[in-house]
Amino acid sequence: MIKKIYFLIILGALSGMTAFAFGATDAKSVVAHGAGLTWETDFEAAQAKAKASGKPMLLDFTGSDWCGWCIRLDKEVFSKPEFAAFASKAFVLVELDFPRGKPQPEAIKMQNEALAQQYGVRGFPTILLLSADGKLLAETGYQKGGAAKYVAHLKELLAGKL
Repeated sequence: MIKKIYFLIILGALSGMTAFAFGATDAKSVVAHGAGLTWETDFEAAQAKAKASGKPMLLDFTGSDWCGWCIRLDKEVFSKPEFAAFASKAFVLVELDFPRGKPQPEAIKMQNEALAQQYGVRGFPTILLLSADGKLLAETGYQKGGAAKYVAHLKELLAGKL
């Protein structure tokens, strides 16, 4: 009886690890933020979504666990309903994170570094607005004033570029 219990415990643990390992790549292609938004972390998947939907992409180059201005931008803008209402209709959202204290898959690290180099990102947060084909439409960063003001700022940046 005890051998059966140990066997079932080990089998359950192995099954759980296998499910986690195979599901991890799909689950990690998006991250959730406040206000019900999800952000793609796989640039190619985001670009395919942008092409299919006809929406531009909003790329957030962030140091989510160490950059003070990045954390403020997330709390003051990205996590607010005003931003979510606009962004969910207007953009495919892409988070390109450069954490210092949390683990990140090597493929995502390499992708994020390559994109930062491609678009000349020099500091954080850097927000890029791109067409679905990857053409730079506008660049910005943290702006004071909260979500409503940031939405107006993004609308100004997009005016006449789509």
